[in-house]
Amino acid sequence: MERIIFFTGKGGVGKSSVAAAHARKSALQGKKTLLISTDMAHNLGDIFEKKIGRNEVEVAPNLYAIELDPEYILENDFADLQVAIKNMFASKGLGNLQNSKQMMMPGMEELFSLLKILDFYEKREYDRIIVDCAPTGETLSLLKFPELLSWYMEKFFPLGKVAMRVLAPVSKQLWKIELPDKHAMTDIEKLYLRLNELQELLKDNRITSIRIVTLPEKMVVEETKRNYMYMNLFGYLVDGVYINRVLPADVDNAFFTEWMDIQKKYIEELEDNFADVPVIRIPWYESEVCGMDAIDRICSGILTGDDLFDVNSKRTNEKFEKNDDGYLLSIFLPFVSKEKLDMHQADADIIIRIGNFKRNIPIPTTLRNYQITSAKLKDAELKIQFSEKEG
Repeated sequence: MERIIFFTGKGGVGKSSVAAAHARKSALQGKKTLLISTDMAHNLGDIFEKKIGRNEVEVAPNLYAIELDPEYILENDFADLQVAIKNMFASKGLGNLQNSKQMMMPGMEELFSLLKILDFYEKREYDRIIVDCAPTGETLSLLKFPELLSWYMEKFFPLGKVAMRVLAPVSKQLWKIELPDKHAMTDIEKLYLRLNELQELLKDNRITSIRIVTLPEKMVVEETKRNYMYMNLFGYLVDGVYINRVLPADVDNAFFTEWMDIQKKYIEELEDNFADVPVIRIPWYESEVCGMDAIDRICSGILTGDDLFDVNSKRTNEKFEKNDDGYLLSIFLPFVSKEKLDMHQADADIIIRIGNFKRNIPIPTTLRNYQITSAKLKDAELKIQFSEKEG
């Protein structure tokens, strides 16, 4: 497996078309490619003008597509995990729930869409996976859920060695351990381990990245900036921004003159704010993107770079390193002011809150003799210093 690329953005910006064009381009390069839609308002079938559903279907040579149905996946692919979840809730006095939907935390169903993507990755049947995500808010809820559920499981269930802090992404790099045999684990431990495997894949910057599709309009630009900030808060790498529906410069029509001036302003703002990642413009075509010819038009006219499927960002959005004072955790948080950032320590967690989103970062047990001595937001980076406790 070479790459997994998620496409997200505000509803109606054309992310499905951009994702479809990338999948088509990948297939034309001779790479067996799977295009996945996690948006319940699926429209890949409309774009390719072919019936696409719950199972993989070949839409062109080397190109396969599927529209994920979380409930169908839960019932058919993850029956064992469904039983584990039922037992998990029963152990907490909720055994009278009658069906799987009653046993789901918000976001749980969509979690199985991500686990399905993990399955596709592990089977190694495809060279590349392109994911067409739901609008911004739903995507953020989806991508933060594996880490959130792992955190809750650590707090409320006795997970033994599997739940040791050395499995946290930061400390796992410092201390290598051998995981217990899967056959000797409980269902809950297996689910916990699966969630950790999913997190490792989603946050492996050599394989997985996020690309944002936007429009040169004020409301969309502001949401794009928030999207970028939240993705970095939860540790995801963004390595591309696509500005869709850009009016051509040679339009000779007074009606569009003001619109072109507005677009020019916001295109410059996007290119300035996202200087760290490639920003690609996609023109506003005279016809809608439906059918292979329309998709190929984007492939041949826009998606031409040799590095299209490379990880096009050298920035590390989250790193933990040893320094003279102890250990320093650095988190890239663009477009955040000190007034809107709240950070504090609660027991063995660092809690970071920005707006309506909160992330709990477990402090590794390797730092149990350390304490936070400073936290500074400077140049879009939150730097948290851990120093050894006196005595």
